[in-house]
Amino acid sequence: MTELQMGLIGLGAIAVVGVVGYNKWQEVRQRKAAEKAMQTSHPDVLLDTLPDDGPPARDDEEDFPTPASLPSGSDIVSPQHVPLTRERIEPVLGDVPFSAEPAIAPVHDDDVPLGDDAAVLAQSPEGSREPHQEEKPTPAQRRAAPTRPVPETQFLSPQTDFIAAIDAVEPAPAARITEAQGDIQARVRKPVRFVGYNEENGEWERISAESAAEYRHLRVGLQLANRQGPVTDEDLSVFSVAVQDLADQLMGLVELPHRQPALEAAAKLDAFCAGVDIQIGINVISQGQAFPGTKLRALAEAAGMTLDSGKRFVRRDDDGNILYVLLNQDPSGFSAETIKTLNAQGLTFLLDVPCVAHGERVFNQMVDTARRFADVLHGALVDDNRRSLSEKALEPIRKQIAQYQATLAEHDLPAGSLLARRLFS
Repeated sequence: MTELQMGLIGLGAIAVVGVVGYNKWQEVRQRKAAEKAMQTSHPDVLLDTLPDDGPPARDDEEDFPTPASLPSGSDIVSPQHVPLTRERIEPVLGDVPFSAEPAIAPVHDDDVPLGDDAAVLAQSPEGSREPHQEEKPTPAQRRAAPTRPVPETQFLSPQTDFIAAIDAVEPAPAARITEAQGDIQARVRKPVRFVGYNEENGEWERISAESAAEYRHLRVGLQLANRQGPVTDEDLSVFSVAVQDLADQLMGLVELPHRQPALEAAAKLDAFCAGVDIQIGINVISQGQAFPGTKLRALAEAAGMTLDSGKRFVRRDDDGNILYVLLNQDPSGFSAETIKTLNAQGLTFLLDVPCVAHGERVFNQMVDTARRFADVLHGALVDDNRRSLSEKALEPIRKQIAQYQATLAEHDLPAGSLLARRLFS
């Protein structure tokens, strides 16, 4: 090894030692600077003991009201009278007499510091601090996908409907959606209902053509069963394709339940409904002389009944729901054009038990009306087998109505509810 090589090796070793030493010196220097910057002369309020000569003085002491500045009779204790201790002190009433309306020191807006995140608070009469104004959701929050489910008892229910969820990119007007509803209803054999999320009031609602609202989030429900039977696999298939077409038109995404569980639920629902679907009829038949139409109409209107498009007289409640109907035993029914020349041989009062709330009470009203008709028209009150209906014969019918309606309630389908009226339509 030459002298040149030895010299180069020595210079390299010296350079390495120099770099390492310089780095070590910089590390020590930075550590000392950090320790000096983090040192503080303030005592730790949790670990350090307080001085015996009382609490430390506050620089902002002038911001606190003095006893002289407080209203007379106030139940506010001066800070000078509160002992300094590390134990929690429960507030207590002093010797000031209790008042139902304690005096409150006035708070001015100028005294409240406001910041970007500060809320303006108002002192309530009870002394609690409440927001001065209720915070309203922002438009972005209203446009967000709603987390609340559709109210089941009011519009749609997984118990009775096959529900598709559509979330569109842009809101669609109600008129456009109702037009699509008609197209879908024409393609399936079961009722279809559309529900939309109103972003203005944050509520789900039935979509009608008269509405001026626009909807981004939709729920489309195909009823699983009615008196014509349960839905079929073909119904679900056609409905699914129609809903997907609507979602494509609205540039949205659609979510559909699995079809096989829905078919099984529809079959069970239809079997249950068939077991509780009863209608109670009471007949008034002539005893030789036919019932004139003019007198029938006068009696029906006096009983609060009206003639509808189904050629029958209908008794409704205050909400417009049907309580019971009066039918002409002749297939021609009742009509405004022929009522003056009509001569009926028999009438039937009909109560649809699953569709009426408080069935026993409504049944009694119907019986009283039927008896009035029989008395005025000189007819006879009989059952479907033309046997006379005495009070003793009516009592088992009342018990049967109560039993069936109790069964409906046990299955979360109370008689007379919207869901029940839909199922038994």
